[in-house]
Amino acid sequence: MGMTRPPSADLLSFLREAHGAIRARCGVEPRVGIILGTGLGGLAREIQVEASIPYDEIPHFPLSTVESHEGRLLLGTLAGTPVVAMQGRFHLYEGYTLQEVTFPLRVMKLLGVQILVVSAACGGMNPLWKPGELVLLDDHINLLGDNPLVGPNLDEFGPRFPDMSEPYDRELQELALKVASEEGIPLHKGVYVAVQGPNLETRAEYRMLRAMGADVVGMSTVPEVIVARHMGVRVLGVTIITDACLPDVLEPADLATIIETAKRAEPSLTALVRGVVAHLSKP
Repeated sequence: MGMTRPPSADLLSFLREAHGAIRARCGVEPRVGIILGTGLGGLAREIQVEASIPYDEIPHFPLSTVESHEGRLLLGTLAGTPVVAMQGRFHLYEGYTLQEVTFPLRVMKLLGVQILVVSAACGGMNPLWKPGELVLLDDHINLLGDNPLVGPNLDEFGPRFPDMSEPYDRELQELALKVASEEGIPLHKGVYVAVQGPNLETRAEYRMLRAMGADVVGMSTVPEVIVARHMGVRVLGVTIITDACLPDVLEPADLATIIETAKRAEPSLTALVRGVVAHLSKP
């Protein structure tokens, strides 16, 4: 995007240009937006894709620099519901501003998205939960040291001081728990804490984060959720625990193992999201 924080008028014109470029390629009006995180691109195979647009062909879109992220916007239908999916997301640790990280979310809203399904890989700090298991997000803690809403407020999208008493929609959580029960998928419910990264945490940091009330830790998700809620978009968050972050028995983390764990859990996540979206397609 070429500037740290464009004035709101410029940002609006950037958003409209990106929206126009996508609209010119595809007429799908998505109701649900999906963000596919590390190792979670397989859900894309479930989408009946009408358009696959590389990020570098969308004006002002950031580009994924993480090797496990594809870097494409998919438009089509999933379980009968029109969707738009980000195959690859952006992070503060890549050097992007949070405004750039969340730029695609604003574009999703312009496309018509009312519900956001956000997925991610995360470290598990709850000693009762194991790598490969899914966690339904009920709340979060922002320790990124920044906020995507800093700067002039985009009044066209939402209020200056958005409420965050329910960042993750309770009705969508109930629906996800119902689908998980029907599909036989174990699903925990917990609190996500976002840290900047890119290094993983020390033993002392895991103790601190756990003491603060967090069950899982990651380097994404929270900025997107803040922006979604600012725009009145309902959010469902599901993460895959990819490594155990227990300070007293901490072992070195290996990225290849983290991605492999995410891929092993991917069928469960795919079944869960597909089941939720199928319910959303019903009148």
